[in-house]
This record gives sequence, C-alpha cells and structure tokens, in this order.
Amino acid sequence: MSLLPKILVGLVAVEHLYILWIEMFAWTTKGKATFRGFPAELFEPTKALAANQGLYNGFLSAGLIWSLLIQDPAWSKNVACFFLGCVIVAGLYGWMTVSRSIFIKQGLPAVLALLAVLFA
Repeated sequence: MSLLPKILVGLVAVEHLYILWIEMFAWTTKGKATFRGFPAELFEPTKALAANQGLYNGFLSAGLIWSLLIQDPAWSKNVACFFLGCVIVAGLYGWMTVSRSIFIKQGLPAVLALLAVLFA
C-alpha cells in the first residue's frame, strides 16, 4: 500500500481504539458525554455490554493495524479490505438501527480508506 491508504487505514484503526477505550474503560464517564442520547441511568447497568462492544471495536482495530504490518502487498491489501468492509457493514447497521451519524462517523471514513486501498 502507498502512503495515503496507510494513513487512512491507520486513522480508522485509531478511531476504533478510541471507541474501545470509551466503551471498555470510560463508559460511565466519557461515555455519558459521547452518547448523550442514551439515558444516564442506564450507563452503570450496561457497563458489561458496552465493554463487550468495545472489545469488538478492538478486534477491528487490531485487524487494521495488522494489515499495515504485513509485508506482502497483496495480503496487506486483502486484510485491509476485509476489516474495512467489516467496519462499513457495522456502520451501515448502526445507521439503519440507531442513528445516521454512526455511518457518517465510522462507516464513511472506512469507505474512504477502502477506496484509497483499492485505487491507490
């Protein structure tokens, strides 16, 4: 991969590490500030559920970081495409079930990264 796709893939990976941190370690503090539409009284009872979601975001991030470390260009591209596709599907599902902003904040950066990986 050339530099631009690597930067975009890296940004998506960092975004998902940030989401991991919020959902796994800061759900009752930063989570409240981030997810303002979620009822405040539900943050404490949903801590384990949020941590589970955060772990999945970590897996997405790990896959994207892995794609940047693979030396073989074809494998690097394929792994990046797979994990970016996973992020895009998750963003589309979030758009359809929760809020359009989920796709804009998570899915759209992944779409841009995927296009850069495919066409750079």
